[in-house]
Amino acid sequence: MPDSEIMTVADVARYLKLKPQTIYKWAQEGKIPAAKLGKEWRFRRSVIDAWLDAQIAESPAMKELEKKNKG
Repeated sequence: MPDSEIMTVADVARYLKLKPQTIYKWAQEGKIPAAKLGKEWRFRRSVIDAWLDAQIAESPAMKELEKKNKG
């Protein structure tokens, strides 16, 4: 995958190790940050990284870990 900041559905799928169909569906549903340019979806790598960090931070496992660290 090139070191480009702008990514396609296929690039994001490879990056997140998911099927392109999943990324396409999530983009259509607004579950992953994307921009539709004409008929194509485009993603910014830095935004995908921030989105992934937020997904991890909101996960039940992370919340449990934070709870244990506070106690």
